[in-house]
Amino acid sequence: MLDKTMRINYLFDFYQSLLTPKQKNYMFLYYLDDYSLGEIAEQYEVSRQAVYDNIKRTEAMLEEYEEKLGLFSKSQERDQLLKELKKLIGDNSEEISAIIDRLDKME
Repeated sequence: MLDKTMRINYLFDFYQSLLTPKQKNYMFLYYLDDYSLGEIAEQYEVSRQAVYDNIKRTEAMLEEYEEKLGLFSKSQERDQLLKELKKLIGDNSEEISAIIDRLDKME
């Protein structure tokens, strides 16, 4: 299982377009730029508790989106299947390998 920070970063990548600009900014600063709650609070002129509450609500929303849409889990499953396919065919067929590589690069 992924650690919490890594999981939230992946979920943020998949679902950030569903968040408000404020939610995106807080999550980006906290998880990607490694700002502290106090630094974010100072930048936005709000309390540290307000930042904490917003981040916790946003984390819950991201988990809820994943539960309903499953984009991250489907992506992980697809990646695993592609690895298995590559392992099974090995170097037996350049044509099949090329198709799998194209699928692997698709998002």
